[in-house]
Amino acid sequence: MTGPDPDTLAPMAPAYDGTVFLRPLAGGRGNVTVGRYSYYDDRDGTRDFFDRNVLHHYDFIGDHLTIGPFCAFAHGTRIVMNGGTHAMDGFSTFPFNIFGHGWEVGFDPASWEAGQKGDTVIGADVWIGDHTTIMPGVTIGPGAIIAAGSMVTQDVAPYAVVAGNPAREVRRRFDAPTVDRLLRVAWWDWDVARITRNLDAIRGADIAALEAAT
Repeated sequence: MTGPDPDTLAPMAPAYDGTVFLRPLAGGRGNVTVGRYSYYDDRDGTRDFFDRNVLHHYDFIGDHLTIGPFCAFAHGTRIVMNGGTHAMDGFSTFPFNIFGHGWEVGFDPASWEAGQKGDTVIGADVWIGDHTTIMPGVTIGPGAIIAAGSMVTQDVAPYAVVAGNPAREVRRRFDAPTVDRLLRVAWWDWDVARITRNLDAIRGADIAALEAAT
């Protein structure tokens, strides 16, 4: 036994079909990269995460969403991409140009592009709580926990716990030397057979045992 197939859409079906692996759901989207086993849980059982929960993500803008392996996204998570950005250097942020009929005349795209934040990167083994919002250009480090209802507007360190609006670091899950060792081990990059053999070490809290796992 080596766990579920990471390319199965609903790995807990038929008992429960509200949990979906995101890699098969992403399909051939060129602006998204998803690691194996990362999942979204939606009690409504929908299958439109990348259309309904990932907002303003357009190919022509060029920003990329990366989701690492073994991430858990709870119900109502929203990831806002750069397509929702408005130009902010002038007196008004209203997007007159998109309505046309003469309002597009004189619009300088550079004024809008200046507000873009770049790619969004969610590292491996991140747990994101109910109704969390992640804003454009954020990088969330491996092992982080995002509390329910948080608004993430800035980068989150590996193995940090953040909460609030805007989200602020509450604590680190482990001390700095342990975090460094965990990042070097990077168990989420192991082959699935090795992960399966060493689940006790991965679920445990003995870093030496995890480092010794073969």
